[in-house]
Amino acid sequence: MMAPAQRLSGMQRQVLSLYRGFLRAARSKDFPERCRIEQIVSTEFRKNAKSVDKKDFTYIEYLLRRGNRQLELLKTSATVGLSVIEVR
Repeated sequence: MMAPAQRLSGMQRQVLSLYRGFLRAARSKDFPERCRIEQIVSTEFRKNAKSVDKKDFTYIEYLLRRGNRQLELLKTSATVGLSVIEVR
């Protein structure tokens, strides 16, 4: 018997929605770039899931706003790919 699914908070639903949005937008790109976008998105979301304090709502909201802006850019037909800039 399966355990009941844990209810997600509003912010968790927003993060999952953003993740799915990136994967949907990647489908509209050429296959090699699609694979690259999926890899970047997966890596970035996993990295942030491990490194961001789950109680730091201000920073999470900032990441959501930034991610939504990047997603809107990725959805445009003029955008052919995605890249990551590592700031330390």
